[in-house]
Amino acid sequence: MNSYELMVIFTPVLSEDDFKAAQKKFAKLVTDNGGDVVAENAWGLKGLAYPIQKKTTGLYWIMEYKAAADFNEKLKIQLLRDESVLRHLCTKLDKYAVEYNARKRSGVKTGTEKVMEG
Repeated sequence: MNSYELMVIFTPVLSEDDFKAAQKKFAKLVTDNGGDVVAENAWGLKGLAYPIQKKTTGLYWIMEYKAAADFNEKLKIQLLRDESVLRHLCTKLDKYAVEYNARKRSGVKTGTEKVMEG
């Protein structure tokens, strides 16, 4: 099983309940196909760098998961079929990225934090 990170930008017109339901839908898709959801992070409403379908904001959601390599094609098809998804990006993580994400989640200093000036 390989480690992946999925970033999805949903349409900003979704209600809070619809946003959570969409997150659960894709997380369930991973687990139903023998994968394992490692972490989820809903960023919420953020501005887009450029308009997509005449929208300037989007609801961001990131999921880190482990799955077989052939599963990503199934996931891609479901993401493209969903009308609430504006964009998505699935990235395969190497061992260093997995380690970095684990340290970041646990609160250990990663070396990339900004220094606060007093």
